[in-house]
Amino acid sequence: MRFGHIAGDPLLDLMNTVDWRLGGHERTEKLKTFSDVVDWCVESDLISADEAVVLRDLADQDDARAERERQQAIEARERVYAALFEGDPEAAADLADMYRAAIAAAELVRTGDRWQWQDREIDLRLPRSRIVRGLVAFTQRDDLDRLHQCEDAKCGWVYLDTSPRRNRRWCNTKDCGDRNRARAYYARQKAKSHQP
Repeated sequence: MRFGHIAGDPLLDLMNTVDWRLGGHERTEKLKTFSDVVDWCVESDLISADEAVVLRDLADQDDARAERERQQAIEARERVYAALFEGDPEAAADLADMYRAAIAAAELVRTGDRWQWQDREIDLRLPRSRIVRGLVAFTQRDDLDRLHQCEDAKCGWVYLDTSPRRNRRWCNTKDCGDRNRARAYYARQKAKSHQP
């Protein structure tokens, strides 16, 4: 897999498609092309491999529209981040507007024992529509009190803390966790060496 899937929910993983979110100039976008958005959607089971083939063909025919769709998918990601982690009511309103457009492109159909949105056609807005519908569904979970952001000063990755004591501090203990523990250790050693 190309993308990190550590958050506990695929739509929350979307917010982690930017590295060093809080790192200023070190911040790195992972969704650099429309094809990256499609890849992320396939990995997250939002679109099928067959739909991905069609979407890539459509993107080849209209690069400019594909790029606009990529930017709008990123905007949806940033709006839900601002709503959930910064408590921004304007971001929530923007997400609601995006949701109205996303459901306008679909029908509510029954599949087996459940109801779900079914897009009327496969076009370049398909990844964004499914992302937005998924993001809004995510905001309605009843365990959002478990939302947490990595305590690394620059990382900014987010996740649901499902640890028994709700004391998970890092997005990944072998990455941010080890780096921060090593940093704390060296800081303690340096402080000891400066004591009289």
